[in-house]
Amino acid sequence: MGEKNITTESSAAGEPCADRDTTATPSHADEAVILVHGLWTPATVFLPHAHWLRQRGYAVRRFAYPSVRATLSDNAQALERFLATIEAPEIHLVGHSLGGLIILEMLAELADPRLRRAVLLGTPCLDSHCARRLATLAGMPALLGRSIMESLSRARFATIAPQSPVEIGVLAGTRSLGLGRVVLDLPRPNDGVVTLDETRLPGAADFIALPLAHSEMLVSRRCAAQIIAFLENGRFLHEPAP
Repeated sequence: MGEKNITTESSAAGEPCADRDTTATPSHADEAVILVHGLWTPATVFLPHAHWLRQRGYAVRRFAYPSVRATLSDNAQALERFLATIEAPEIHLVGHSLGGLIILEMLAELADPRLRRAVLLGTPCLDSHCARRLATLAGMPALLGRSIMESLSRARFATIAPQSPVEIGVLAGTRSLGLGRVVLDLPRPNDGVVTLDETRLPGAADFIALPLAHSEMLVSRRCAAQIIAFLENGRFLHEPAP
């Protein structure tokens, strides 16, 4: 696939600009945020969120991995090795889709005391209707890749959050645009790829659903605000009850 194992960043040059926050920004100089992309995408898909997190004061690194060629276990081990190179007292994780599964796989084996919080964006924690349907088609298992196919045999994700000291927040989408329009019987609500029920990780510290499609999460300022809220407080920004 021509993917590199690790991609790092040293500046925000060339990243999408955003309105500067005019309020006082808390110091997060001792906190690193590792961004983990999803299937079929490069680490550059996280450029907007990397920029917004830097504006908030976090040190940001992007982890790139071969989402098709390598297994889920291989990628989780590569993420663990990547974390060992991070010089920060506290580390947070943010994963989109398959990236969230890689984070969960790693958390099942790793007890790095520096890990504090993790946010999963559109991650099929409890199975993937789309992946299972597509895997029945000729040639699709190879296209979906070894990580996705291994994840379909995993039953332990449902037990990770209660056992892990890392606080996990789950953000799901309910805007049904994407692959799900082809997979006709994808249950609603869904984000076009992952159903809402598939994202509900038992034992997660918090859960929120936003009217976003699967890929829209990567460019949404509203999503960014929720990520920052969870990293800072361990809770998302919920609308007050009427």
